[in-house]
Amino acid sequence: MQKKEHPKGNFIGLIPLIFFLVIYISSGIVTRSFDNMPLLVAMILASIVALALKGDNKADTFEDKLTVFFKGAGQETMILMIVIFMLAGGFYYVTKSMHAVETVTNIGLTYLPRPFLVPGVFILGCIISFAMGTSMGTVAALMPIATSIATIGHISMPLMAGVVVSGGMFDDDLSLISASAIVSAKTQGVTIFDKFKTNTIMVVPAVLITVILLATVTVGSGNVGNLGTINWIKILPYIIVIGLSFMNINVMIVLTLGIVSAVIIGLIYGDFGFVAALDAIHRGMLSMGDIAFISLIVGGLAALMTHMGGIQWLLDKITKRANGPVGGKFAIAFLILLLDVITTNNTVSIMIAGPIANDLADTYHISKSYTASILDVFSCVGQGLIPYGGQLLMAAGIAQISAVSIVPYSWYCIVLGIVSVIFLLTRFSPRDGRKTFSDVAD
Repeated sequence: MQKKEHPKGNFIGLIPLIFFLVIYISSGIVTRSFDNMPLLVAMILASIVALALKGDNKADTFEDKLTVFFKGAGQETMILMIVIFMLAGGFYYVTKSMHAVETVTNIGLTYLPRPFLVPGVFILGCIISFAMGTSMGTVAALMPIATSIATIGHISMPLMAGVVVSGGMFDDDLSLISASAIVSAKTQGVTIFDKFKTNTIMVVPAVLITVILLATVTVGSGNVGNLGTINWIKILPYIIVIGLSFMNINVMIVLTLGIVSAVIIGLIYGDFGFVAALDAIHRGMLSMGDIAFISLIVGGLAALMTHMGGIQWLLDKITKRANGPVGGKFAIAFLILLLDVITTNNTVSIMIAGPIANDLADTYHISKSYTASILDVFSCVGQGLIPYGGQLLMAAGIAQISAVSIVPYSWYCIVLGIVSVIFLLTRFSPRDGRKTFSDVAD
């Protein structure tokens, strides 16, 4: 296999993505439902197209391309995401079996004002994700509760899933310990706090607008008059998961301890036997099988597209058309958005786009903290709207709905995108805290 230090861009590398979008969108238009085309099948077909094409990799054999695909599918971030999927599924099923989900739902329906129920879930998601620094962990912890609230309160399940995903994506914008936030700041040479201050100005209006919109959602009456006695000890697994998350402990350890605590409490209260508890965990992990396979295929497909020069072609075309500060800002935003659509990983997207965004910021005198914010915000917008991204797939897997059905209800990401575009059109460009007066003068 030939190795190229400076690969040339090649449009052919983007054809698999275009093929995927065409068959997926056309299927939805023809059948009048985007749920009819399975994401896994569409991704496999796109991968077959990628394996059949040659871009910058003209000398590669079929075996060489398979090697690239398997390395992409088996990369550390993909395997880590799949393990989190499985643990999240196990946690959901075992807490449901020992009635923890039902208990937390009863608490929410009992003590939260009815009009504030949906916005309350969103705000809770924002708080958890800010503390955890991971949107995936937030969705894993909050989605089981939201699912039960949606069922009892007669709230649209895709809407509630969108609320949870929205709360989870808040972390990728503003959390001080989020991987995407850290990488975006480092690639631009600014402190995480400088980026945080700039991001806050952009994110707060989007959060307030989202809360107002969610407050208009009608919550059905449900059978809330006979919720039964609340057994507070049953919420201990969630207290453990959320509490440990605030301590910035690895999400796999957090979910594992959550599962163990749920099993112990369930055994003590006679909700299930030991074998039945293991069976619940097993069924929960199996429920995530579809999204795990989709993640593997997406990882391999992204690696092939990169190998064929698709991403490099994209970088060249976008940066070449940047003109002036506003054009430079839009180029950075458009670049990171497309990269996230391709890679389905906002942190990886920022790593790729970071150096190019840094050069554009220097060329057009764009604040580096603002550049870091643009990278983080628009990668978050993309990640919260692609139906084959990890967050939507996990939410869909837990709620047992189609990931595509969640997209229209990811309101925070949509509002954030609109608000951020408005900022791009203005002269908003805060000074970087790391700069001295002489640096600014120069």
